[in-house]
Amino acid sequence: MLDANLKTQLKAYLEKVTHQIEITANLDGSDASQEMQGLLNDIAELSDKITLKETSEADVRAPSFALNRAGSNMGIRFAGIPMGHEFTSLVLALLQVGGHPPKVSADVIEQIKNIQGQFNFETYISLSCQNCPDVVQALNLMAMLNPNIRHVMIDGALYQDEVEKRQIMAVPTVYLNGEVFGQGRMDLEQIIAKLDTGAAAREAEKLAQKGVFDVLVVGGGPAGAAAAIYAARKGINTGVVAERFGGQVLDTMAIENFISVKETEGPKLAAALEQHVKEYDVDIMNVQRAEKLIPGNTIGVQLASGATLQAKTVILATGARWRSMNVPGEQEYRNKGVTYCPHCDGPLFKGKRVAVIGGGNSGVEAAIDLAGIVSHVTLLEFGSQLRADAVLQRKLHSLPNVTVLTDAQTTEVTGDTTKVNGLNYTDRKTGQSHRIELEGIFVQIGLLPNTEWLKGTVELSKTGEIVVDTHGRTSVPGVFAAGDVTTVPYKQIVIAMGEGSKAALSAFDHLIRTSAPAEEKAAA
Repeated sequence: MLDANLKTQLKAYLEKVTHQIEITANLDGSDASQEMQGLLNDIAELSDKITLKETSEADVRAPSFALNRAGSNMGIRFAGIPMGHEFTSLVLALLQVGGHPPKVSADVIEQIKNIQGQFNFETYISLSCQNCPDVVQALNLMAMLNPNIRHVMIDGALYQDEVEKRQIMAVPTVYLNGEVFGQGRMDLEQIIAKLDTGAAAREAEKLAQKGVFDVLVVGGGPAGAAAAIYAARKGINTGVVAERFGGQVLDTMAIENFISVKETEGPKLAAALEQHVKEYDVDIMNVQRAEKLIPGNTIGVQLASGATLQAKTVILATGARWRSMNVPGEQEYRNKGVTYCPHCDGPLFKGKRVAVIGGGNSGVEAAIDLAGIVSHVTLLEFGSQLRADAVLQRKLHSLPNVTVLTDAQTTEVTGDTTKVNGLNYTDRKTGQSHRIELEGIFVQIGLLPNTEWLKGTVELSKTGEIVVDTHGRTSVPGVFAAGDVTTVPYKQIVIAMGEGSKAALSAFDHLIRTSAPAEEKAAA
């Protein structure tokens, strides 16, 4: 099951295990069970601290396997073969069950241990989903630390009957005690905050007691991370407040144009950015949403928690999010057939009919990827021609199960109240309306800047982007901006990093110039 290279790497990791690990596999006679058995045999052979046994319990998903420390039930189960993006989840679970300490703070560990109640989590994933491992790893860790918490990862492609019964059309989808707990990417802090209802108030109290930052960066994507690093390297008091560190990069699959790195994936790059920021003395305040900017000699940033942070300068790097079609039915059927991540959710539509909205690079790449999974793809482009690169268009037109419609304006998403069953569009040339019967709609029509909270404080463009000059300055003194949230053209990671660095240097220059008169007066 595992190739020689993976075995070598895994064997080295398993040398860190200090406790005996028991793997209990619940198998049936399926091909998937045989594949799982092969994987688990390979793992057991790599360490004398791992034992494997097989069962055939009727009331437990098969194939699946549980990981436990010898003599204890840790509540961690994989209902699926955790390869692809989930292989890291398997390795971490083995290490943590085996006694290797997790890389989280002592305060977070104590908070998890103190959560009261009974929590049975089920996470439906796809092996191609880059957002799913964060959720799986967080819940596995919580199950390992707290005996009241149990978690099972479920491969939706393997358990299609459950996916159909629960009408799951987006991953990750997390159930808690039989009810939907959340959909989409969630990190450990976000999950804890939803369970520990008093956590937000305690955190807000801590934040309100912080002093005045020299530079406060709002946003933790490439622009925000670069700004924080450049500011911290100047030796000034720097903070980063972010709703989720990594930003839009976390939702990006393949990255092949980041200079000097031949190829990588969004979550890997986001983790590297966070690690780099943590190398410096930067106060990172994650899972905090900014709601109001308060200009003044000292600038305030009010958070959703109620706390207000103060800073001498602020760098706005809140990025952008996927743009919606804004048609009837879209929000009603979001995650019920309407989705924005073909890499994550594509496997859930195996053998079904889907549409891709958007004819740029993202839309055409999505259609190409989906064509290998689904029965048919219809790509709808509002303009008279596709906007994707020529090489992508040639590939798209070579696929037999793809239909391309140009001058097509989507007007409505339809469904049966529980899931999507089609869409309506208008032919912009003829004015005629048409209907397409389908089960899934993948929206790929660009980005929308996260600036609603800034209206009335800084100058925004007609499209809602923050207007900046060549130095990253906004219309408000002491407030700078960088990245996809600004009017700077070409929304690219490498450009966002450069703009974030420039904004930090401009903020430092502003601090020097505005503090100089006061210092001269004091000296006199």
